[in-house]
Amino acid sequence: MRIRLYHARILTMQEQQDIFEGEVWINDQTIERLIEGEWQPELDENEESEYFDQQIDCMGNLLMPGFKNCHAHGPMTFLRSYADDLPLKKWLDTKIFPAEGKLTEEDIYSLMQLAILEYVRGGITTSFEMYFYPEMIAKACIDMGYRVVLSGTVFGAEDSAVDSAVKTLVDDYEAFHQCHPLVDYRLGFHSEYSCCPRLLEEIAALSRNYKAPVYMHNSETQKEVEECIERYKKTPLQVMEEKGLFEYGGAGHHLVYTTRQDMDILKKKNIYVVTNPSSNLKLASGIAPVKEYVENGISVAIGTDGPASNNNLNFFKEMYLTAALQKIKYDDAAAVSPETVLRMAVVNGAHMLGLFDCDSIAEGKQADLILIDLLKPNMQPMNNILNNLVYSGSNDNVIMTMIAGRIVYVDGVYQMNVDPLTIYEKANYIVQRIKYSL
Repeated sequence: MRIRLYHARILTMQEQQDIFEGEVWINDQTIERLIEGEWQPELDENEESEYFDQQIDCMGNLLMPGFKNCHAHGPMTFLRSYADDLPLKKWLDTKIFPAEGKLTEEDIYSLMQLAILEYVRGGITTSFEMYFYPEMIAKACIDMGYRVVLSGTVFGAEDSAVDSAVKTLVDDYEAFHQCHPLVDYRLGFHSEYSCCPRLLEEIAALSRNYKAPVYMHNSETQKEVEECIERYKKTPLQVMEEKGLFEYGGAGHHLVYTTRQDMDILKKKNIYVVTNPSSNLKLASGIAPVKEYVENGISVAIGTDGPASNNNLNFFKEMYLTAALQKIKYDDAAAVSPETVLRMAVVNGAHMLGLFDCDSIAEGKQADLILIDLLKPNMQPMNNILNNLVYSGSNDNVIMTMIAGRIVYVDGVYQMNVDPLTIYEKANYIVQRIKYSL
């Protein structure tokens, strides 16, 4: 299918390229042409209508690559506003884990559908999903035309659990790694504190075998770091480096508490930091030192975490908090610029996930695009469009979301062959069933 997007302001996210007026042509899932300025038609009106299946007048609004949510637990939509105002450990042990134990495979499918509706409504075109039943998450994403990268989430504090956890990782990697144009898989585990030393060593061996990066929750709370130091006399990052987990890079989700030595490891091993400001605020975990990461040449991406700890999947909020919290943490109004934050949300996120063909608007890249409404009051006047996106943008500014050349959301309507009301009804049924069974 050929789509022409014209009369657009275009933010390509390529280095040293300012916003310009022009148009983008889509051929199936890829960007066929990027045109700066007004196109001088090479076809007459009849030929033009035959060449394009669809032509969309962007009316001067902003066309840009979609956001990449680099740490998410989408199916946790069922726990939205279920267990609020608790610290992380109590929240997990007394509320989250018991409820998750009641989930079925079918539940995961419906709950992931709900997350996808929220993602595309807010301009998120890819998420990195760490959750159970990856086959059901993948199925929901394929059925709805949504791009996803799945992450392993194994754990095992006892030696007896190691073999089962490793088998799960191997089976899932073989089943889902590059299994579909919209689905990929990465090695991952829950955290240092939930894994015994032998399991960490076995995951490191898998990383070497597959030449694959590894992802995990890391240094999310001060207590987590202190307890790791008690066990190993080292921080979680130092333990993982010693075990050989970072020979092919990867990422740590959260990384709120790190030392100078930790930062040296992050830079040396090319490990991404995924900051989750809303979740870390709500759980009172702390504020990550994003400014220091950036100044030390460490790549940072952004995630929402799950809707149980956020409580939404709103990337505009995450971008705003990523910038604003650093101002307070460092008493510096210019701690992290909006341009830097936007790069984290789009380019760094794509690179962290290995989606190098989804990082910008350029010929030959994947057509994972969003159209931002600049004619809403919160985007006027246009003194600085990038600053407006980060400091005043909202989900209401997303006019259109396109993934792999297919429009999945436009002007309040989902074009995904689903009924949102049916998905809402299923989610509420799941919640009530679980509540009554606990």
